[in-house]
Amino acid sequence: MITVLLFAHLQEQFGTDKLTINETELTVAALKEKLEKEYGWNQGQRVMIAINEEYAMDDDVIKAGDAVALIPPVSGG
Repeated sequence: MITVLLFAHLQEQFGTDKLTINETELTVAALKEKLEKEYGWNQGQRVMIAINEEYAMDDDVIKAGDAVALIPPVSGG
């Protein structure tokens, strides 16, 4: 299983702060597609993705037991 942590407005969009994905391995790009199909997530949103607290690219592989964070842009001032 892969744990997906959600922050800021993504918690509202998904209705939770954490998702559990029943996969043993998939790429970041495949995770994005899965979230779009199963949860209606709009991939056009600019978010950073981290695997085990390290920023990841679309071709990076997520493995069972990993924690993935979807981090939306932060603004302030």
